[in-house]
Amino acid sequence: MEATGRYEFELAQAAHGRGLPVCIVKPLRVRRYAGAIEQLAKTDKIDAALIAEFAAKVQPKITPQKSKNLIAIKDLIARRRQLMGLRTQEFNRVHIMGKALAISIKRILRALDAEIVRIEKRLAQHVEQQAIWTDKQTILKSAPGVGDTLVYTLLVDLPELGELTNKEISALVGVAPVNRDSGRLRGKRRIQGGRASVRTVLYMATLSATQCNPVIKAFYKKLVAQGKHKKVALTACMRKFITILNAMVKNKTEWAI
Repeated sequence: MEATGRYEFELAQAAHGRGLPVCIVKPLRVRRYAGAIEQLAKTDKIDAALIAEFAAKVQPKITPQKSKNLIAIKDLIARRRQLMGLRTQEFNRVHIMGKALAISIKRILRALDAEIVRIEKRLAQHVEQQAIWTDKQTILKSAPGVGDTLVYTLLVDLPELGELTNKEISALVGVAPVNRDSGRLRGKRRIQGGRASVRTVLYMATLSATQCNPVIKAFYKKLVAQGKHKKVALTACMRKFITILNAMVKNKTEWAI
């Protein structure tokens, strides 16, 4: 089935409950397959047949069933992200709405802050129930610039961390440069694809790491000094950061500089 922003969740859970194999794929993969076989028409009936054909021909990987606790953690992380976004929007209004509405805005900010604290407490409780994460949490948190949000996101959305090569983990997150070459033409390297939820949180963590993590900070300054655009340098730092964390988890070693 296609990923539809959680609308597929109940169906997937029901199928798992019946012991059926479930595979959730990005809609873009199915549409690209449709283009490859020149299937331009699009109706519910055609889409259903197309998804079935895609599954039979491509045989994408089975999506493993997540425990109720793991699902709760994932939902709480998403909810925290939503609340943080709302808080940022409301905070920005303080500067443009004038003093007359400042009291109203601050009241909403206090309510959002209180709810964020409640969500974080519930999140911590659920994470404690994941005993198999204890060692990984300790290892990840030992790295400067790594906070709870990044740790929880990596554990939930990137379970492959520590099991893949650095090149593979970079590609999985979507921070590995993709070649665009043809003949003598050497195109620009760009990042694409990967797990957006992980990449978004990793971006914010890397911003912090460029200030507090000695390795990432030095690497960032070196790239900027070489004339690299700051965004390019930051992307390279994201790649370096995730590969370091991957190696730490794989080797079961804490940060040591």
